Amino acid sequence: MLVIADASQLHYLILLESTDILPVLFGRIVIPRAVAEELQHRQTPTVVRVLMATPPAWLSIQDVSTASEGNLAHLDPGEQEVIRLAQAVHADLALMDEWEGRREAGRRALTVTGVLGVLERAAQHELLDLPSTLTRILASNFYAPANLIRDMLARDARRKSRPPPDSR
Repeated sequence: MLVIADASQLHYLILLESTDILPVLFGRIVIPRAVAEELQHRQTPTVVRVLMATPPAWLSIQDVSTASEGNLAHLDPGEQEVIRLAQAVHADLALMDEWEGRREAGRRALTVTGVLGVLERAAQHELLDLPSTLTRILASNFYAPANLIRDMLARDARRKSRPPPDSR
């Protein structure tokens, strides 16, 4: 699976000490140069900058052409490059949280999920405990609507209450 990521997914997963779920779920993650620079900005938490100073083997940084169809000037440079790169390489998935970026990616027929979607997918694969992980991410400066969190927790509870598949 070819996955292009914006900064927020890596930022929060690093803070949660949960980046190990990314290669399990997706194999390799590609980020554009603007995203790498954002993750190394001096105001970014030290733990994020440290990981980005020597990226893990499953994370690669790729330069992106500035030419694209349509105007992306209303988006920040990282979002612009995620969309351009995802289109150029025909990515299977773009990881992006910002609403405007997600909307623009959708207009361009890109499949998008955010950090909460990644966490929910990881919980479905039993790579993390969703309730405790959501508690931790919400204790940071991450914002998510209460109804979205409630729905995620309800889906997780339903999944956990199902009997295990028959193992004949």
